[in-house]
Amino acid sequence: ALAFDPQLQLMAIGTKSGAIKMYPLPALYTCSFLSGRLLSLLDDNTLHLWELGGASRDRGGAKSEGVVYLEEKRNYSLLGRPGLESCSIPEDYRCGKSLGPVESLQEHPKQPGKILIGYSRGLVVLWDLSTRNAEHMFLGKQQLESLVWERSGSSFVSSHSDGGYSVWAVASGNTYTHQPYLLSHCPSLSLSLTAPLSLCLALSLCLCLSCRCPVVLYSGGMPRASYGDRHCVTIQQDKQHVTLDFTSRVIDFFTVHTTDPEHDYDDPKALVVLLEEELVVIDLLTTGWPSVPPPYLAPLHSSAITTSCHLDNVPAKLWDRLAAAGNNQGAHWPICGGKNLAPPPRQQELLLTGHEDGTVRFWNVSAVAMTPLYKLSTANVFHTDCDPNDDPLDPTNDPEALQEEEWPPFRKVGCFDPYSDDPRLGIQKISLCKYSCRLVVAGTAGQVIVLGLSDEWSDHTVDVSTVDLLQDREGFTWKGHDRLEPRASPAPFPPGFQPLVLVQALPPASVTSVMLHAEWNLVAFGTSHGFGLFDYHRRTAVLARCTLHPNDSLAMEGPLSRVKSLKKSLRQSFRRIRKSRVSGKKRPIPTPTSKIQEANAALADQEEVAPVQRRIEPRSADDSLSGVVRCLCFADTYLRDGTHHGPTLWAGTNSGSVYAYALEVPGVGTGRGRPGGEGSGCVEAVLGKEIQLMHRAPVVSVCVLDGRGKPLPEPYQASLDLATAPDMTNPHSVLIASEEQLKVFSLPKVGAKTKFKLTAHEGCRVRRVAMVTVCSTAQEDYSETSLVCLTNLGDLHLFNVPALRPQVRYDCIRKEDISGIASCVFTRNGQGFYLISPSEYQRFSLSAKVITEPLCTVELERPLETHIRSLLHTNTSGNTHSSLLETHTLLAVPGHPRTGPNRKDITPPTLPKHSPHTTRGISSTTNLPS
Repeated sequence: ALAFDPQLQLMAIGTKSGAIKMYPLPALYTCSFLSGRLLSLLDDNTLHLWELGGASRDRGGAKSEGVVYLEEKRNYSLLGRPGLESCSIPEDYRCGKSLGPVESLQEHPKQPGKILIGYSRGLVVLWDLSTRNAEHMFLGKQQLESLVWERSGSSFVSSHSDGGYSVWAVASGNTYTHQPYLLSHCPSLSLSLTAPLSLCLALSLCLCLSCRCPVVLYSGGMPRASYGDRHCVTIQQDKQHVTLDFTSRVIDFFTVHTTDPEHDYDDPKALVVLLEEELVVIDLLTTGWPSVPPPYLAPLHSSAITTSCHLDNVPAKLWDRLAAAGNNQGAHWPICGGKNLAPPPRQQELLLTGHEDGTVRFWNVSAVAMTPLYKLSTANVFHTDCDPNDDPLDPTNDPEALQEEEWPPFRKVGCFDPYSDDPRLGIQKISLCKYSCRLVVAGTAGQVIVLGLSDEWSDHTVDVSTVDLLQDREGFTWKGHDRLEPRASPAPFPPGFQPLVLVQALPPASVTSVMLHAEWNLVAFGTSHGFGLFDYHRRTAVLARCTLHPNDSLAMEGPLSRVKSLKKSLRQSFRRIRKSRVSGKKRPIPTPTSKIQEANAALADQEEVAPVQRRIEPRSADDSLSGVVRCLCFADTYLRDGTHHGPTLWAGTNSGSVYAYALEVPGVGTGRGRPGGEGSGCVEAVLGKEIQLMHRAPVVSVCVLDGRGKPLPEPYQASLDLATAPDMTNPHSVLIASEEQLKVFSLPKVGAKTKFKLTAHEGCRVRRVAMVTVCSTAQEDYSETSLVCLTNLGDLHLFNVPALRPQVRYDCIRKEDISGIASCVFTRNGQGFYLISPSEYQRFSLSAKVITEPLCTVELERPLETHIRSLLHTNTSGNTHSSLLETHTLLAVPGHPRTGPNRKDITPPTLPKHSPHTTRGISSTTNLPS
């Protein structure tokens, strides 16, 4: 549902989930405006009246109302269906004892006490609310679709199921009107001389707007035989005729026009069309009626989201260059109601989303709304099936044929495109260094692209390097899709991120992990076959390691292969079950020991299983896709001995293996580490450690901790004095998180220090792991580094580091929401994002201090009937964590009691005794694509 108040310049959208969201306010509240009020009709036959409420303020001696929230005033249950049985109505318009369904209700623009009631059989009644009588009846001949008043109220327009519309005059004195004074059949074909007058689709909505040259806008009305599957809105003005062709169903539309009663014309400025998948705005003042990119409601799923990445504290220089690269031609957004009262963001934050069509979109998530900042496309690096045909003999390239105009004159509008021209272009992993402006994107066909930021157009050829992960191993044949063919000739690249080098992994399997270290000019990538290390400064491959198991045949078929055997999958499943039962019977019950000894050679459980934990069943090495590289990590730490530290690369696989390589990076800290610096020698990699977890659970994350137990800083942070230098005097440790447990090992001997089994509940598996810093609300200089884990049950577990003592657990995502759990991404300051639908991100916070809240105001001309109490309150609890509170219906002023059907009363859990802080809650707000 869609509603618009031209006085307040506010737009409301009703969703299938029962939420009403208002724009352009930054608050997303969880429909027809009536003088600042909103009326919503639900499918349970109830009406709800909402009112914009707030507190009065003094402005220049006059009181004005500052609206801060949406309040439900009352609701109504429609128990019966009041009809017009007492009126003299022809029998042709009756459905038994009633008049049939009501298709449209429209209030008189000049006399609020009069309402047009349109019935499906074509009857239109002008009803007087004061006398409760029918003042006038209009007897239409076709099934009715919609009604719209003309500006003065002297006439109205009705659209019908035959694809035509009628204009009716509202004359006083007559009780019945049998014929409209203007009738248009199939207006989309009215200017065509050759098109047949075939049966047309229903004209679902029609607007006739007055200006010096009248404008007619309507949806539907297309010839059923030729364009029955099109979703269209047509604009006609004099000889101009454009049919906007959309990729999803048209729900409703309205125009932004003048509301001054002294003005003689509507003078429409813009057309706003609500579609099933997006919102499209058309500029009606500019020649050609171009579309206007909206500052919000940009469709996240214009192409399906395949991955995401978050960056906090983005430097101003990078931010400005991205904004300049993504800046459009100054398009003006027509809806400007409301004032944003939110304070400036603490820091600039970016959310990067990778899509199936090979694009990466940069979103400004510093505030409540997600604002599109910049769009990067990688398709022009390759030759794909969607490239235009350059064959001069192709008849589609004939200039004369192109000049022939199609009728109706269709124009593709909107950016929602659910179909990908080449699925191999899909972006699987993203890594961005915000200090060196280096970006790495990896795709479905094994492509790894290293890009640099440029402010000018460039035509150049991209360097291509290949890395063979199989290294000519016998017995393996790739049966999946082919690699993408890179362009051999120079290609134009617009300002923004431009490709520097393309690294092609062989076989061209989907990239499962990628990690960039711009200070060393290295990029590591992993697939289902192994992992590689590439020096993009010298354009040379440093390392290629195969992780395939001899029985891992599914890894050779690829994610897009259609030859996977169901029998093979079932056979492997039964084999795993059989082996786990046999191994469980044969394994002796361990006896408790005074000290746990775990070394690199044998990582076995020597302690008795706690009563609240179930025993972990070991997984077979024959499991399919055991060689998938799940995570990669760069670290400057101690690997060879306890006195010399240096660069290292860590890789974790699906079979519980962790490979640690010692790297020789010439010139680190002397010139090579700086962008553009020249260094001598080549990078070398030597295997230092190879760890095999006993239960072979997939390794989700590897993180190296310094002597204080803190994660190592990002590249360039220490050298640019943006973070505290790591402690290199005390022994380091490495935290390995698998799907079943967390373990901390000492370095360089890789001795087990502590662990925690995340198997207290049957079926619990770790899906996402991140190190977050949570700041205190009471002490500015106090913060805690915590490890947050998201499981397949949708709950969040927080542990202190490096002791791995559990702190709190929250229910965050429904366990049935598999896509939401898979799409979750954490921020370094304790927030997170996950998809609650293909087009919406949900934002939540684990920190009581870092909460993104909507603050806004709307100026009303009418006095409010009621005033709200003070909404502000002081929070002095000094907490660092918080319990889960859903705030889909979060009011616009912080501190207001959470109300509505989405409220969840949860008793906040307490922190362990070692922590001096209490808990409060995870607060979450909804971003509808923006």
